[in-house]
Amino acid sequence: MSAAYTELCDLLRQIGHLTSVAHLVGWDQETYMPERGSSARSDQQALLAGLIHERRTHPHIGELIAACEADPALKSDPLAAANVREMRRDFDRETKLPKDLVAELAKVGSQAQEAWKKAREKSDFKTFLPWLEKMIALTRRKAECLSKPGAAEPYDALIDLYEPDTTAAQLEAVFTPLRAELSKLIQEVRDSKVKISTKCLQAQIPAPDQHAFGQVVLEAMGFDLKAGRLDTTTHPFCQGIGAGDVRLTTRYRDEKFTDALYGTMHEGGHGIYEQGLPKLDKEGNTSKLFGTPLADSVSLGIHESQSRMWENFVGRSKPFWKWALPKSKKHFGKALAKFDVKELYAATNTTIPTLIRVEADEGTYNLHVMIRFELERALINGTMKVKDIPAEWNRRYSEYLGLEVPDDRRGCLQDVHWSFGLFGYFPTYTLGNLYAAQLWEKINADLPDLAKDIGKGKMHELKAWLNAKIHAHGRRYSASELCQKITGKPLSADPLLRHLRKKAEQVYGI
Repeated sequence: MSAAYTELCDLLRQIGHLTSVAHLVGWDQETYMPERGSSARSDQQALLAGLIHERRTHPHIGELIAACEADPALKSDPLAAANVREMRRDFDRETKLPKDLVAELAKVGSQAQEAWKKAREKSDFKTFLPWLEKMIALTRRKAECLSKPGAAEPYDALIDLYEPDTTAAQLEAVFTPLRAELSKLIQEVRDSKVKISTKCLQAQIPAPDQHAFGQVVLEAMGFDLKAGRLDTTTHPFCQGIGAGDVRLTTRYRDEKFTDALYGTMHEGGHGIYEQGLPKLDKEGNTSKLFGTPLADSVSLGIHESQSRMWENFVGRSKPFWKWALPKSKKHFGKALAKFDVKELYAATNTTIPTLIRVEADEGTYNLHVMIRFELERALINGTMKVKDIPAEWNRRYSEYLGLEVPDDRRGCLQDVHWSFGLFGYFPTYTLGNLYAAQLWEKINADLPDLAKDIGKGKMHELKAWLNAKIHAHGRRYSASELCQKITGKPLSADPLLRHLRKKAEQVYGI
């Protein structure tokens, strides 16, 4: 390999280690940091963000990338060529952002997170309003810096950060007909005379017992607890800290234990992806690819496909409950003793509109995402004022889901994302569902005994398939290329609609 490429990978690996430190202090803020540490933490995160940005945009990085691009030997190596191609994408994007803006986004994001927590606790959007206005103003500046010449709207530049080469217009073209089909399916369910009992979900189970059971499920999924951990937080998330270190968080309540269970499986799916990326070598040491695009996830849509697949396609299946219900008795005692697999399957696959996105069922979940997509698109493009968020949020929940929002905590303050500037992120949740459904059909074709294996708690072949087909490639392929390569077809909403309709037929007899 050329000297320029070797030096470039070494420098990016160093930046990767520095980024790991930033991830660690961010994880700590969401889990164990004392309240009075928030001021110093915002300064720490601003400093780290500035240092990382300064290194990523150093002129020497650009010189090395140019040297690699001109090297015929690298061009003939598919992996190295893909790595350099994505390095160029990252460098060009980062150099468009001023260092002071990057640092300010990190600092305000840290402060806004703490303001969001307090506002959510008090269910008072007005106290969060000035911080959100600051964050949106900064994010607009970011979008302006990143926008490509002739871009249709500023919001496109933010979507591109999470789902490369995707625009708001493209998302709208997919979401609009999908929303119509979902609304039709939801209405059919409402018209069904079948009534599903959810008593099994109301079993009172202490948080420590739920936590222990969640770890059993994670191990069965293949998440390596020697290379990760599970903690609690206000808003569940997964954070890949660095090579061999992936942190998961979840939250518990005594009733409806499946909220925590599926939250854990969801984040576990993200974690398995992070652990499957080539960040470690065969000896368990940091790999030479760590910090480069080949050791990074391809897009958030693909990342989300992994979490939604484990949560919904595995976790809400009959085979899963065939294995999990007997296992639960060791940790839950007799709490679920009087219920059977059929009851748990039906109860965990109801289609009932709810206020909270992370607690929504498969049938209604994407409507929650579409509401957020519409609002943040309007906020970034300047067609809506920040102060109007609660009213617009509540109006859409009434129109799309038939629900009246009682307060801000269960309304526009339920998600943490906007507090630290994750605009353009929400649409990837629905893209993840679409990718998951299409991949799932291919997986079942390749692994005909999958359902039987899941029923026995044997999920290693599924994890191995995902590791080989998706995780090992890093960013070698784009999301659309990966989908085409694996399934032989471009992304379509049809597999997801088939999946949801099949479940509705089984549960509601429609």
